[in-house]
Amino acid sequence: MIYPDLPPGELAERVVAAFWPGGDERAEAPPDGGADPVATDAGGPSSGAIMDTAHGGQGPRHRPRRPSNNLWSERDALVITYGNSIQDGQHKPLDLLLDFLERNLRGVVNGVHILPFFPYTSDDGFAVTDYRKVDPALGDWSDIRRIGGAFGLMSDMVLNHVSSQGVWFNAYLQARPPYDRFFMEADPAADLGAVVRPRTTPLLREVETAKGPRHVWCTFSHDQVDLDFHNPEVLLEILRILRFHIDNGVRIIRLDAVAFVWKLPGSSSIHLPQTHAIVKLMRVLADFAHEPVILLTETNVPKAENLSYFGRRDEAHMVYNFPLPPLVLHAMLSGNVRHLRRWLRGMPPAPLGCAYFNFTASHDGIGMRPVEGILPPEEIARMIAAVRTAGGLVSMRSLPDGGEAPYELNCGYFDAMSVTFSGEGGQKIARFLCSQTVVMSIEGVPAFYIHSLLATANDLEGVEKRGMNRAINRHRWHYPALQERLADPQSDQSRVSEELRRRLRLRARQTAFHPNATQLTLQLDDRLLGVWRQSLDRNQSIFALHNVSEDAVELEAYQLNLIDDEDWYDILTGDAIRSDGMIRLAPYQCRWISNRMAGG
Repeated sequence: MIYPDLPPGELAERVVAAFWPGGDERAEAPPDGGADPVATDAGGPSSGAIMDTAHGGQGPRHRPRRPSNNLWSERDALVITYGNSIQDGQHKPLDLLLDFLERNLRGVVNGVHILPFFPYTSDDGFAVTDYRKVDPALGDWSDIRRIGGAFGLMSDMVLNHVSSQGVWFNAYLQARPPYDRFFMEADPAADLGAVVRPRTTPLLREVETAKGPRHVWCTFSHDQVDLDFHNPEVLLEILRILRFHIDNGVRIIRLDAVAFVWKLPGSSSIHLPQTHAIVKLMRVLADFAHEPVILLTETNVPKAENLSYFGRRDEAHMVYNFPLPPLVLHAMLSGNVRHLRRWLRGMPPAPLGCAYFNFTASHDGIGMRPVEGILPPEEIARMIAAVRTAGGLVSMRSLPDGGEAPYELNCGYFDAMSVTFSGEGGQKIARFLCSQTVVMSIEGVPAFYIHSLLATANDLEGVEKRGMNRAINRHRWHYPALQERLADPQSDQSRVSEELRRRLRLRARQTAFHPNATQLTLQLDDRLLGVWRQSLDRNQSIFALHNVSEDAVELEAYQLNLIDDEDWYDILTGDAIRSDGMIRLAPYQCRWISNRMAGG
């Protein structure tokens, strides 16, 4: 129990009142209490709930949704972006973002993750001053709702901490209720040596309050002060904010830094049972919500810890597949899939009602903690050297013994493809396209950072101006200049964007790419990553092959177990594939070999 001093009945009543402030007028649910009916096409959902923008009644459903695979489909893919990744100095950035999405990504992706769009003081939005406002430099709630009406909307619930300059913390400093108990305090003499954190700054910050000096807990930075979830009022306020965001069109809620929300001196203060209990509570509320709300946990940690947030199908609907970015990067740099393949073979299928969230690049760096125990230290050292050669940087984290270890590689994924361990400097675009096609092919919902879709180069000027490594991958495009690049067929932006959009359109029509479709990792040449996907209705098979090397590679078709009496085609090229012939892959080429042509 999270709050042993609070009667369970009272807690339940207060939770319901916080999440459904309009009362207990219950929305209708299907008669059998099962999943909401979703139209089907060829045995799979015609579209995922990511695009569902319906608003329901004020109260909860009579019965929760049962776990099912109907919350998403092969047609679901997302773009990750800041609200001001595109700007022109004249129009609201959110207006420009919607214009860009409509012009370039309609029919390519159907969801958009807008990174924190609230007023903030640091960390590019992750030091929030007011969860109920939109940063006026970006636009307002009407702009957010407009985007949410056209694309499935994902937003961040930065629930671990808030800005030290926000209203809540200023009220805490003045000892004004209820905020005087909203922040985590600790005694500097307490046993804090085992605390796990992703930064090297001091954990505690001394502040002067109306009640005297206090030491507040700061997992990430001294401008990001951690909330105290030991106080149930904090949880209830967060639930009110979640409801507010849902009412404004949010359908996927990214629980940022959720692993750290419960602290306990003398412990690691990460993944504690109370943290999982909070996620379970949010899952119950999501499953009772009339709107199809999806919870996504952001836990940049090793595999077992990350997968623990599926719980027993009663916590997150989706978890980030954090080992994927560094493992794909290693495969592309080394020309060898051995480590990537071994990890992929050991990944369990997502439980019913759950899915993986796949990506290679995000607003943060390429996290290295998830490959601890997967990649040998010498391979990690080779990656660090290669990324530095490509113009990238490395960020460190503190260890309990006082040492440091690589926390993330800071480099645009496109520029990271400019080198290999062998020194190969050519074929950068082909290498990059291969890396992104892996994300499209494997089990889960694919997501693409806007700077991957746009082949954005490392922003070293941004690093110098802003004084942080992560700025290298947070470029802000001038919209007219971006449009000019996209219109030039010879530019990197046009060449990469056109081909990624083509592949994503093809992918969306393949039922074998449903996020929960069967997956089997193939044992092939170490230069080839091969996975077999089969649709939920077993009508379509796709053998997705990815040559991560600078070599041309051939394999005999029989190695894929192609059924003799069916016609096989490469969806990406339209070529017919003979079940008794040879399959050739050029350097960095990908093939989607299927018994059904796209849309067939």
